[in-house]
Amino acid sequence: MTHKLLALALAATLASSASAQYVYPAKGQSPQQQKSDEAACHTWAVQQTGVDPAKPPPAPATTAAGTTPGAGARGAAKGAVIAGVADGDAAKGAAVGAVAERSRSRRANAAAGQQAAASGQGAYANARAACLQGRGYTVK
Repeated sequence: MTHKLLALALAATLASSASAQYVYPAKGQSPQQQKSDEAACHTWAVQQTGVDPAKPPPAPATTAAGTTPGAGARGAAKGAVIAGVADGDAAKGAAVGAVAERSRSRRANAAAGQQAAASGQGAYANARAACLQGRGYTVK
């Protein structure tokens, strides 16, 4: 699981660094025209993708602790059943299961949020680049 989280964090980092675009006025556009075109392409890319890099993405539905609602109860139930079969201490198993499930839920929610943000940033960057290229700029 740790390797999966590291891979997602690396992908998010690469995607965020990939979204830094360099725009060259290949047809001799003036700085004022380039500024106007970049603003128009930003607006168009936001409309096309629903992603605005200036605004943070909405947070997933979680509890104050960052877990999916009901994660502790599900973990407690699983832990109680397993412990009841294994060593007879269902209460201890329920406590351990609740903690483990909440921890797993927090990690999964954090990874999903990072992955969604990276995917959205990439779509925005592609849409913005397509718009600028259509207006005669070289985008790298």
